[in-house]
Amino acid sequence: MAEGLMKHLHGQRAYVQSAGVRNDMEIDGFSVAVCRELEIELSRHRSRSFEEMQDWGDDLGQFDLIVALSPASQRLALDLTRHSHVEVVYWPIMDPTAIGSTRDAKLAAYRQARDQIRDRIIERFGTGERSAG
Repeated sequence: MAEGLMKHLHGQRAYVQSAGVRNDMEIDGFSVAVCRELEIELSRHRSRSFEEMQDWGDDLGQFDLIVALSPASQRLALDLTRHSHVEVVYWPIMDPTAIGSTRDAKLAAYRQARDQIRDRIIERFGTGERSAG
């Protein structure tokens, strides 16, 4: 979701790659639905693990910034970049996956997480040359 929001706000002005602790980071339907509300298409998106990024030749040390959305990803990012000058920041975004028992409640939780990420991106990077939706 964060990669889609960043690309929506800033286009190609920055290289952005989603990564996680595990490599089973398929985007779920709720993320796709709430991003589609902002005209952000995530249906073909897949996040890679840090290990998979390295296997594919991405040097984490070449990134300027890693934004961790969970304590586990923050710890791993700090460990993998301990010999680099990469800035690692943690944004404590709520995890919407276990919130709500109805479709409407789940969508509300995902919207809240989406908006938290969007607000953090705007706070850190501004709105860019595109509309915030």
